[in-house]
Parts: sequence; C-alpha cells; structure tokens
Amino acid sequence: MPKADEPNDKAIESLDARLAAFEAKKAAEKPSKATSEKATQDGYRLLADLIGGVLVGVGFGWLLDHYAHTSPWGMIGGLLIGLGLAIFSIVRKAMKLSAQASAPSPSGNADEDTGGGSTAPKQKRD
Repeated sequence: MPKADEPNDKAIESLDARLAAFEAKKAAEKPSKATSEKATQDGYRLLADLIGGVLVGVGFGWLLDHYAHTSPWGMIGGLLIGLGLAIFSIVRKAMKLSAQASAPSPSGNADEDTGGGSTAPKQKRD
C-alpha cells in the first residue's frame, strides 16, 4: 500500500510531458513574433528619424529667420535641408537594416535567444 508522502510518478511524468509540449509550442511561436516586433520597431525608428529631421531643419530655419530677418527663406531652406538630410539618413539606415536581415545568423543556431521570456536558467529533473 503506497504511503501518502510518496510522490505519484505517473502524475509527475504526465506533468513533465505537458510542460515539454507547452514549451515546444511557445518556442515555435517565439521567432515569428520576435521578427515582426523587430520590423515594427525599425519602422517606427525610421519614421521618427524622418519627422525629427524635418522638425530640426524647420527649427533652425525659424531661428535664422528670427535673428537674421530673412523670413520666410530661412524656414524654407531649413525645411529642404532637414528633409534632405533626414532622407539620406533613413536610406543609409534602411540599407544597413536590410543587410543585417539578409545576412545569415553568426551562430547558425535555431535556438537563439530573441529577447523574450525569462532569463532564469532551466532546471533539469532527475
């Protein structure tokens, strides 16, 4: 007759099997989510660079107009210069991101950490 203090081996094995299945399912979903989140972040970063470049150019143009009394030519020039530099910067960053995306992973390991989940080490059961 089993004692109440002894663990039920079948229940533990069943729980281990369900846990392994759950972890496998989550691991299969992780890479697709990580790549779409990274692409979204990169897109927002490029958009912010475009808007920021235009606003900085307009701001410098306004300052030039205000102190040199060259209204509206300073703002127009600042807008054009800011837009041109922003587009140049965006194209350069987009080419760099494209090269990174097309390059193979350095480790060649499909078990790569993409930044999600716990950082605690996994424990093995005996």
